[in-house]
Amino acid sequence: MRRLYSFLAVVLAPLAFSAVLCRGLRDRRYWTGLLERFGWGPFAGAAASIWLHAVSLGEVTAAAALVRALRARYPEIPFVLSTATQTGRARAQELFAGEADIRFLPYDTPGSVARFLARIRPRLAIILETELWPNLLHECRRRGVPVVFASARLTERSVSRYRRFGSLFSGVWASSTLVAAQTAEDAERFIAIGAARARTHVIGNVKFDMQLGAAIIDQGRALRLRYLGPRPVWVAGSTHAGEEEQLLDAHAALLSELADALLVLVPRHPQRFDSVSSLLTRRGVRFDRRSLAAAVRPEAQVLLVDTVGELAALYAAADVAFVGGSLVPVGGHNLLEPAVLGVPVITGPYNANSKEIALLLLETGGALEVADAPALSGALSRLFADPALRERVGARGREFVDAHRGSVERLIDLIDPLLAAPAPREHRPAAADR
Repeated sequence: MRRLYSFLAVVLAPLAFSAVLCRGLRDRRYWTGLLERFGWGPFAGAAASIWLHAVSLGEVTAAAALVRALRARYPEIPFVLSTATQTGRARAQELFAGEADIRFLPYDTPGSVARFLARIRPRLAIILETELWPNLLHECRRRGVPVVFASARLTERSVSRYRRFGSLFSGVWASSTLVAAQTAEDAERFIAIGAARARTHVIGNVKFDMQLGAAIIDQGRALRLRYLGPRPVWVAGSTHAGEEEQLLDAHAALLSELADALLVLVPRHPQRFDSVSSLLTRRGVRFDRRSLAAAVRPEAQVLLVDTVGELAALYAAADVAFVGGSLVPVGGHNLLEPAVLGVPVITGPYNANSKEIALLLLETGGALEVADAPALSGALSRLFADPALRERVGARGREFVDAHRGSVERLIDLIDPLLAAPAPREHRPAAADR
């Protein structure tokens, strides 16, 4: 089956590459590192590296504490960080410039992954959350590179899919593969699709170890003072199509009570900035765009954030935070980012991507769940009317994050023996590698 998969990957890779080229016509940043998508790029050097893969912006941000811990523990080992998206790469450059060799993960064709691995020469591969690419993992196994699935998670639906294509993933579970799962349920799901029980551990979620730091808090204060103003502010972060309409309905209801309230709207994907701008125009909303406004006008009802990399600082500037992907069946995004800042969190009912975190955060009173626009406007009204409630919800969220820290330390304890072992054997480059 892997041969058929490889054939399809080779056929489809040019189509995926064409889509990147087309996006680059509107945003030239998409043309950064184009050849890396086929495994090309400079050779990283003679020394074998630690390689960490974080698929997109959210995972790159979550990886920060792990990267810093690994760099402190193994400063002599070169570090490579790969990502799959342009926003993830930009965030990685912002966080780790000078600390890591940052590249795109190549398409999962045999030649592309061989070239990629020949250039970075990993002695250890760390894949954050769940990225099971058959050719990439097969090539790691062939080269003797241990693989760690870190902060790994797997849904019931994914288990069924992987079982259906079991022979395709049979080469994933090498004797050197280690699973560091987020929860006991995730661990059992990995075991169900072939992971060895003895090499499957529960470490928690590395997102709890995020350290946004004083700089983010200072940026938030500066944004509030010089840009947003002293009005009631709520941020809706990482929003999706079908969700912005509900957020705007809730904000319209809020404006009937708080005429100067401001919604800071942050779409998840940059390619949607213009379509969200058109939505605001069609609805007759007075709005400013972050990229164009020197400061938000007093009469603006919405600030459309059409920049990337500012969400944490905007959360720090807000009175209330709504985390997107949760009013539509996307699965939700990172609830911990505003919670760690002590900002009261609102979420919708769709949180499959971090179901346990959402349930625990709601149980501890660190977040409020709403089902639709009317419920959201009601929750906003209560929070804005009651500063003590805002303070209480925010404090409980921050305490919840602090109580669950330690995943990075547990993960490092599992990684240490792998790096103490001899480096993988020197791989003789084939023509495909070069």
